[in-house]
Amino acid sequence: MIAKVFDSEYRFCLILWENEPVTSRELVKLCEEKLNWKRSTTFTVIRRLSERGIIKSENAVVTSLVSIDQVRMADAEEMIQSKFNGSLPLFINTFFSTQKLSENDVQDIEAMIEKYKEQNNIQ
Repeated sequence: MIAKVFDSEYRFCLILWENEPVTSRELVKLCEEKLNWKRSTTFTVIRRLSERGIIKSENAVVTSLVSIDQVRMADAEEMIQSKFNGSLPLFINTFFSTQKLSENDVQDIEAMIEKYKEQNNIQ
């Protein structure tokens, strides 16, 4: 299971994923420009995420150990568990009742379901 990535850490990770591998010096500069962080804040986040196995900092080069998709999936699973009692249909029903979907959105969702059914041999 992937450790929780909090909002400010996620914004940091977006910068990392876009630029990796990146030196810690360059990462400090990017975080200062894009997040208005001080050097110490960037190094604190690097240390915390390294300790939790999200990123790796070796020889002043920072790389991710998990992908954006892995983090998004972990967040989605946590939210569905905590807010919808683990029920994906309840989440989808709630989402559909509050969101306006375009025809393209509906087609994309239908295509995802069909692909899932094919991959999992569901009639």
